[in-house]
Amino acid sequence: MNRRYFLMSTAAATATQAVKAAPGPNDTIRVAVVGCGGRGSSHMSAWTSMPGVELAALVDVDDSHSERYIGTLQRQNKKPVPMFRDIRKVLDDKNIDAVSIATPNHWHTLQTIWACQAGKDVYVEKPCSHNVFESKQIIAAARKYGRMVQQGSQSRSSAALQEAVQKLKGGEFGEVYMARGLCYKFRNTIGKTPVEAVPPGVDYDMWTGPAPLRPFTKNRFHYNWHWFWDTGNGDLGNQGIHEVDIARWGLGVKHPTKVTSIGGKYMFDDDQETPNTMTSSFEFMVDGKPKMMTFEVRHWYSNHEAGIGGERAGNTIGNTFYGSKGYLVIDGYNKYWSFMGKEGTPGPARTEREGHFANFISAMRSRKQNELNADIEEGALSCVLVHLANISYRLGRTLNWDGATWTVKGDKEANAMLTRAYRAPYVVPEKV
Repeated sequence: MNRRYFLMSTAAATATQAVKAAPGPNDTIRVAVVGCGGRGSSHMSAWTSMPGVELAALVDVDDSHSERYIGTLQRQNKKPVPMFRDIRKVLDDKNIDAVSIATPNHWHTLQTIWACQAGKDVYVEKPCSHNVFESKQIIAAARKYGRMVQQGSQSRSSAALQEAVQKLKGGEFGEVYMARGLCYKFRNTIGKTPVEAVPPGVDYDMWTGPAPLRPFTKNRFHYNWHWFWDTGNGDLGNQGIHEVDIARWGLGVKHPTKVTSIGGKYMFDDDQETPNTMTSSFEFMVDGKPKMMTFEVRHWYSNHEAGIGGERAGNTIGNTFYGSKGYLVIDGYNKYWSFMGKEGTPGPARTEREGHFANFISAMRSRKQNELNADIEEGALSCVLVHLANISYRLGRTLNWDGATWTVKGDKEANAMLTRAYRAPYVVPEKV
């Protein structure tokens, strides 16, 4: 293992900056997929089907995951690629241009920083950070090393949603004063699972990475890691971050002034730590005027709202924006409709799919940061809202946020929760 990626020292970071030239319009871009679980399959599919892009390697701590992906490549008559358990193996390969990260939340920032220091561009899944400190550091790393870094907020590449936001900001709905995000997902109990031996072919120490090393249980491992504070951020930081990002985007706001959350874990007696039901409120000030955002996470049986989710029972994932002249509804990632005035006359509407992976590749070729639809700074600022809402829930009080200093005013306990105690040597550095 290359020691410079452990230490993350200034000298080591400088040593990684001698990288090959950025790919030109006709050069093949070689991408390594890091994390071969459910979401990673979309990454692999994108890189193996896009012209001018080549899947270069697979990285996963669970050999069975990587081998399953190799089997998929074989069935599709596509060439196999090398497999690794450690991302640092591909970061040392000068022939790899970018890494595509679909690992658990607690790894996103450190892997992105390592990749930036190694001269790689990065597509990183949401949420790009596990805590507020990491949001700040991931932005700093992208800027310092001049890398193209995109969060997996697909909505920002939807032409339909881009149009919706333009109309919200262009005055068609008057003064837009409030956004409401919804994350109603039918989630069952995860039950309780006992401590057991680590499965063969799994590097559990590497999987744990920056988090405390806990005894292995199935509930702390694949997917259910979302529901433990060490590794996940609850459904607000899982599905909810998409809608939080859309709400912040549509309102045209950055840092909040106040954040408050209430909720709990209702119905189920199981291993889950994060709440399965929560309501969060955010206040923003824009040109001296307040704006408000609310967000609801629900599990189990729930109604639909504003037509989001259709007529059949199931998930309700979307946003509603309220203005002085009407309201606009966003359903999922690629669809919006609206109603105007007191009579609720149908207004503008559009449905169109996104091309988020393609946008990342296009920006890699142009080297123009402003061409990224979900530049890492936008992703990281939305993640700050998630982290503050979770801190408010855990402490049971309102947080008064200072966006200039990235601190909670007059609350030492809350400020201590903006970061974490990292497990050496997997430490997110103070200086990137």
